[in-house]
Amino acid sequence: MMDEAVVVSPRWLEARLDDPSVRLVDVRDAWEFDEIGHIPGAVNIPFDRFRDPDDHDRGMLPGSETFGTLLSEAGIQRENTLVAYDDMHGVFAARFYVTAEEYGHPDVRLLNGDYSAWQGAYAVTTDECSVERTTYNPQPRSAEGSPMIDRQEVEQSLDRDVLFVDTREANEFASGHLPGAVRFNWREAVDAETRGLKPPEELAAVLSDHEITSDREIILYCNTARRISHTYVVLRALNYERVSFYEGSLREWLATAGAIETSEDIDEISSIDP
Repeated sequence: MMDEAVVVSPRWLEARLDDPSVRLVDVRDAWEFDEIGHIPGAVNIPFDRFRDPDDHDRGMLPGSETFGTLLSEAGIQRENTLVAYDDMHGVFAARFYVTAEEYGHPDVRLLNGDYSAWQGAYAVTTDECSVERTTYNPQPRSAEGSPMIDRQEVEQSLDRDVLFVDTREANEFASGHLPGAVRFNWREAVDAETRGLKPPEELAAVLSDHEITSDREIILYCNTARRISHTYVVLRALNYERVSFYEGSLREWLATAGAIETSEDIDEISSIDP
């Protein structure tokens, strides 16, 4: 069963479009929001605005003050239920989910599916959404309450029974990955037909095929923390409890001379990528 406190269906959202406590956050580029259209009532917070502007190479969090300003400008309050969506199977919206969670928003969820999936079944609009600015005060999680871990904690975990999960594509993994890591392309969780997540029983089977089971301690990484955001939300929705998020990911690991393994037969690995 997918946890609705993490991922909500289009039907769930459609029934709540007139609920002022539910606020939709569209993380696509502004031109897509304005010209292609958006879900009625959504506000636009483009993906690049909730990344650290001084550290785009690693895609790190923007800082609580910057995030608070973004949500204030969007007319969002801490009491709101936030539902994030994009048009890329949820991978950019998942990064918003992780960001909002890290800065202490009490209730943030991911729309199962994306804008294209919604547009095929429900109403959309190009009308501008009028909002009244609020004063949003983030309450960042403590280190003890956060899934975020740093390079030192990753290094220390290499000698423990931890499952490192690399969410990148085959060629990237073959070129270099954390020692002992398994590869789970984040797209394996996506149903190509619905553009949303596969049903829970299918997800459980796919994850199990990669040894990603709920009894394991798991550390997720990719290159710049975007793709692991999607896998993190998937695992949260399936009630995995011991999941850590290496935000610096491989960009930071390589920049600090972290040990890696490589795979020689790149072509063979590429042939099995979904």
